[in-house]
Amino acid sequence: MPRAPAIDLQEAAQADLWARRHAAPKPHHLGHRERLRERARAGLDPLPDYELLELILFRSIPRGDVKPLAKALLTRFGSLAAVFAASPEALRTVPGVGEAVALDLTLVQEASLRIAREAARKRTVISSWSALLAYVRTALAHEPREQFRVLFLDKKNQLIADEVMNRGTVDHAPVYPREVMRRALELSASALILVHNHPSGDPSPSSADVDMTRQIVEAGRSLRIAIHDHLVVGAGGVASFKALGLL
Repeated sequence: MPRAPAIDLQEAAQADLWARRHAAPKPHHLGHRERLRERARAGLDPLPDYELLELILFRSIPRGDVKPLAKALLTRFGSLAAVFAASPEALRTVPGVGEAVALDLTLVQEASLRIAREAARKRTVISSWSALLAYVRTALAHEPREQFRVLFLDKKNQLIADEVMNRGTVDHAPVYPREVMRRALELSASALILVHNHPSGDPSPSSADVDMTRQIVEAGRSLRIAIHDHLVVGAGGVASFKALGLL
């Protein structure tokens, strides 16, 4: 029987070294998920926005590198808050976003909105003004179209209801003072806070905003329904008619 050729140990070692040098590189994201989770467990505050977004995307996309998608979403919408506030239809315009991702991101926005609303409800609106401002910013700061809503208050200035009275275009939402007052009477409201947004981002009231507010104030006066304030919300902040001396 022929003898098997002797193995050259040096040659085998060289072959192994060559194989390791020329092996396909491991994906750069290998182990990234666990490393990021470990950092998150140590504290979320130091993490940049794209990494917070990655942690959420991990749940929607079980495998693969989601960092490029997280960064693409932030680039497309401009901020973490704007990503969460975007509609499912707008989210799906970003390559890589499917039904599951769009649903999970909008769930975050809805949860944030309910938490902010609950904080505003716990005390009288006047004594929890900072909570109210946080709520209206969460609800409206990144809305792509104008939305006019009314906060209906009882005699103790507690929130009865927060209702969208009208939705409009990128720069106009029609408002009908009679409809506002009719709804206030239905809810037995004693006072109102008017709220609308400016999709441009600048919350400065326009002359049309001032005129419309005066009409609603006049309509409420005969019914003894007070208008406590009119808040204009934009990505740049919240403008208060009362603080500006316009009410």
